[in-house]
Amino acid sequence: MRTHLLFPSLLLLGSLSLTAACSSGSSGTSDASTAGVRPEPSPGTGPVQPVDPSKIKGLRIVNAGSEDSSCPFAAGYPDVPGAQAMTAAMKKDVDGRLATFRSACDDGGGAGNVGELNISHQFLVASGDVLGVRLTTQDGSAAGSGLSVRTYWYDGKAGAYRTALGLIGGGSRDAFVSALKKQLKGRDGTDADTMDAAFTDPSSLAAVLDDMAFTADGGLRVTFDRGDIGAPAAGSYVVTLSRATVTPWLSAFGKRAQQQTVRPSGSLDLGAAATPTPAVPTHTASGDDDTDCKRVRCVALTFDDGPAAQETATLLTYLAQYRARATFFTVGQNVAAHPDLVRAEARAGNEVGNHSWSHPDLTKLTAEQVTYQLNRTSAAIKAATGKAPTLFRPPYGAVNDTVRHATKLSPVLWTLDTEDWKYPDAAKVAQSVVGKVKPNDVVLMHDIHATSVAAIPEILRTLSARGYHFVTVSHLRATM
Repeated sequence: MRTHLLFPSLLLLGSLSLTAACSSGSSGTSDASTAGVRPEPSPGTGPVQPVDPSKIKGLRIVNAGSEDSSCPFAAGYPDVPGAQAMTAAMKKDVDGRLATFRSACDDGGGAGNVGELNISHQFLVASGDVLGVRLTTQDGSAAGSGLSVRTYWYDGKAGAYRTALGLIGGGSRDAFVSALKKQLKGRDGTDADTMDAAFTDPSSLAAVLDDMAFTADGGLRVTFDRGDIGAPAAGSYVVTLSRATVTPWLSAFGKRAQQQTVRPSGSLDLGAAATPTPAVPTHTASGDDDTDCKRVRCVALTFDDGPAAQETATLLTYLAQYRARATFFTVGQNVAAHPDLVRAEARAGNEVGNHSWSHPDLTKLTAEQVTYQLNRTSAAIKAATGKAPTLFRPPYGAVNDTVRHATKLSPVLWTLDTEDWKYPDAAKVAQSVVGKVKPNDVVLMHDIHATSVAAIPEILRTLSARGYHFVTVSHLRATM
């Protein structure tokens, strides 16, 4: 078991302004950034406006992760009511990538050889009867950069999952492919034989044309992963076809997807029979915490990777029953999906911290990428609670000078690791705390696991009987 020490409370770190890398659009090759976040398109080529996932009724983010230093991974993808076939397709792909990565860990001797796996998601459109999602995978065990991207589409009118190629009408694919080849011809690193093989073989066409999304003016942006159509060293390639060019080639679904991207109707209806929204706790803290941790036993319970519906809501109810306060280190893409749960965390007197946007190993990123991950998450937390966080927990506890100098947030690690991600057993998780805890411990848990949440009543009951007080990390630091 790895044990990490709490960083000093007054540690101040350098800062960089928020920087979002931009792709090269249709003018050349483009190598997307690491960490599961493809750089935002340059102005005029991206979506009209970002999709607000909190407006999607019944949305649930499926999270999976492992803190195992020999095989670390984090994956998250959306489960939208009515789009079960699309969710199943994403699940199949994610499960397959996880299986391959675990196998590489076993064969390669661990993370020192294969790195990490990170799968993040982005909504492209969620309007009318159209849903579009992009999954970005950064796989340390894969050849080359290990970066690959795929878009998934759902046609609510037909009640069917569509691949990216489904945006193009069957009778227009030859003309569409010819236009792509014309745009790609002569670019550095492209190879005519490689392109012909990729575009001619029907079995590989869908795999090569698996990342397509509409631009602000209705054009179609097609991105090719590194090595798909040219030399891997040349990076990825982007082709943008204008609206006038591509519209005649779109399928009926493609035209609706284009319309809902350019002029979203504002609500999503995929024909789900019911989309019940779980109740959000309304507990409110009464005043500031006056616990003096110099005089009484204190412990800081911390929860990573959320918020998650319904697990976080249940956890908040348990904490309120014992007037316990905790610290939640939230993942930005989950904050965006469930800001109501983050507001509930803060309203109940808990502390909300930053755990990056998509849970990458920050030490593997550039300073600009670290800043992007943390600043984007802090902005989402502030939008939800009205208050920007002051603390962050680096995913996997991985921190170095680059990370420290990329933010003013104060890093927080832990002194007691429950390893709850490894043991889906509530009794075992509870025992890992009550059997080992010491005064002023910072306990690491995860509120994305139902079994971890189920362990909380026993932890609160037992430690309360021993005279422990449950405080936030900042309170513990201030009163130690």
